[in-house]
Amino acid sequence: MAKQLNLWPARMDVLQSLTGLLLVMFIWGHMFFESSILLGKDAMLWVTRMFEGAHVLDKPYPILVSGAVAAVFLLIAVHAILALRKFPSSYSQYHNLHRHIGAMRHADTTLWYVQVITGFAMFFLASTHLFVVFVQPDNIGPYASSDRIWSGRFWILYVLLLISVHLHAGVGMYRLAMKWWPFKAQTAPLARQRLKLAMWCVIGFFLVLGSASLLTYMKIGYDHADRAGERYKPVSSSTGQAGH
Repeated sequence: MAKQLNLWPARMDVLQSLTGLLLVMFIWGHMFFESSILLGKDAMLWVTRMFEGAHVLDKPYPILVSGAVAAVFLLIAVHAILALRKFPSSYSQYHNLHRHIGAMRHADTTLWYVQVITGFAMFFLASTHLFVVFVQPDNIGPYASSDRIWSGRFWILYVLLLISVHLHAGVGMYRLAMKWWPFKAQTAPLARQRLKLAMWCVIGFFLVLGSASLLTYMKIGYDHADRAGERYKPVSSSTGQAGH
């Protein structure tokens, strides 16, 4: 009798790829929404109100933000558990892996190692960020966010998170494309080169966008430091609610 094939490793691999893809889409979308501060305080407040449901429900419900954060955290937890199957499980394994990577100098293996390191960093950085947003969903807005970043010294965490998350996301998308796209053997080397170029361009774009946004929040927080805690009052508000 033929031995039955165990499909669960393959199924978990597909689920890991799918959760990773969903998280990258969230991260990139989140980055664009966060960068609304570059268009002005009113634009950033409008985006904040959108996620609080104010444009549909006539008044903001910050609890909706907490619900979205909980869903994202659950997605991260599932993705992390699935990814841990492939991580070294002891110091000696990490040591041997590091030695082999240095000896082989294989670019794609090095990129995988970058994902291991950034994934480990994000376990702490992203969890801290999500927890703060989850418990203080009403503390988001042009002044509220800027005060947290500058007066609350959260810019330190966000600098590290910005670098880690976009390296992890960019490399992850490259590896997903190489893993699942049905490349032809004769075109695979050229496709790999083009995908790597696209990967670095995307990483560079989001790092620049994220840095510009973070610096803008820091500048607003610096200017507002003597009034930290005061909420932003928009010039005009379609909801009639006080601003964050």
